[in-house]
Amino acid sequence: MAIRGHEIRNPKTRQRIKFLQTTNDTKGTFLEMISTYEAKSIEPPSHYHPFQEEYIEVISGEVTVRVNGEVEVLGPGHQLYIAKNTTHAVWNNTNAPASLRWKVVPALDTERFLETVTGLAHEGKTGPNGKPGILQTALTANRFCHVFRFSKPPYFLQKIIFIALTPLAYILGYEPETKFDISE
Repeated sequence: MAIRGHEIRNPKTRQRIKFLQTTNDTKGTFLEMISTYEAKSIEPPSHYHPFQEEYIEVISGEVTVRVNGEVEVLGPGHQLYIAKNTTHAVWNNTNAPASLRWKVVPALDTERFLETVTGLAHEGKTGPNGKPGILQTALTANRFCHVFRFSKPPYFLQKIIFIALTPLAYILGYEPETKFDISE
């Protein structure tokens, strides 16, 4: 569970997230974090949030942002609003760290999603790019489809594929969330 002031670090994507205001702090109205991308962090898969808006303000360094296929580089002071259902990705393509203030409205269980993705990386259940295999992806994507969806293939097709893979994933011992304690 996310705790105000607590930081998690994904060793594969090289992203650190410090929780400023958690779901519990705001009664679910929003989640506020500082996200620090180490030099040459990994570009995440293009995705969207079906029920959430995001507000980003660059504090230091530069981040690369892909919104609806358009790429832009943002520096200190730049602000970006990402509406729900808007395809996007954010990463650091420079040789220096970059930090941003990141707010997700409403919070839903985004914290748990971020902790799960980070835990999977710590447990060695992702590739070098931070992405888990298809069976893990099927379970985790189904579990968190209300906070995170891949932009491709179309969602209805993702759902069909992921549901079809779910029984095999469970038989082989996969879980939709990590049990890894990221407070360690």
